[in-house]
Amino acid sequence: MSELLLLDKEEQEFDDMGSYNHSTVQANLAYLLKRIGKYSVSVELSLDTSTLDRNIFAVKDELVPDLCIYPLRELVKSDDILKMKEMPLIAIEVLSFRQFPSTLIEKFKAYFALGVRSCWLVDPLTQSIHVYSAIDRWQTFGINDEITIEEFAIHFAVAEVFQP
Repeated sequence: MSELLLLDKEEQEFDDMGSYNHSTVQANLAYLLKRIGKYSVSVELSLDTSTLDRNIFAVKDELVPDLCIYPLRELVKSDDILKMKEMPLIAIEVLSFRQFPSTLIEKFKAYFALGVRSCWLVDPLTQSIHVYSAIDRWQTFGINDEITIEEFAIHFAVAEVFQP
């Protein structure tokens, strides 16, 4: 990969400003994944990017997905973790009204390079979820579909994600 992937934090923060749809979809997804009972679901968790090749990825020292899915784990009882070195199984990005999907695809490239196994692009406008297993392999689920991802034992109706 010879192109330099630029992820400007200030631009991302402006593009990713909260909205009703964004926050509602994010909360619904967190609930649906948490109720499975085998995952810890973290919202807006900072991921350490210090291992990324800076010749390929021009990122700050962290990336912050909307949701991170980890195997079930206890809360930290002493010092909290400000930046996770352990990557999640799944990183989920909810497309906000001001974002372009290409911006999130660039983040997915970094997530996969860091060892994330699956990335989800959730679009409240089209009420669809794109589940990536690699940057060039994905499945799209629409409002009338059931998401079933055997690898992670995940199964729920897409319509539940987009309920008020």
